[in-house]
Amino acid sequence: MRHHSNKKKFGRTQNQRHAFMRGLALNLIKHGRIETTETRAKALRPYVEKLVTKARTNDLATLRLLIARLGGQEDAAKKLVNDIAPQYKDRDGGYTRILKLPARKSDATNMALIEFV
Repeated sequence: MRHHSNKKKFGRTQNQRHAFMRGLALNLIKHGRIETTETRAKALRPYVEKLVTKARTNDLATLRLLIARLGGQEDAAKKLVNDIAPQYKDRDGGYTRILKLPARKSDATNMALIEFV
């Protein structure tokens, strides 16, 4: 049951969900914008925004935490700390934007584009 739970399960177990979110976050950090389903984009937004907020404090402990959260991807964590986070040093949140796209033809799923502001 999902009483008062606002987390989407995506038909996956907990470990699969964490790996799934990590993969989406890595692609967003690497490319700056990704096209995915609207539900996935809405679930990805708080995950990435918490990482960016954490990356704003640039120290060794933060870098190690980000590397752990991104599955050992040191280059992605460094890009987040050195390139992405400094852009938002004066911003209190809202680092990403979700733009709705037309539905996918094959299964009529609502699509969205998530990108850094």
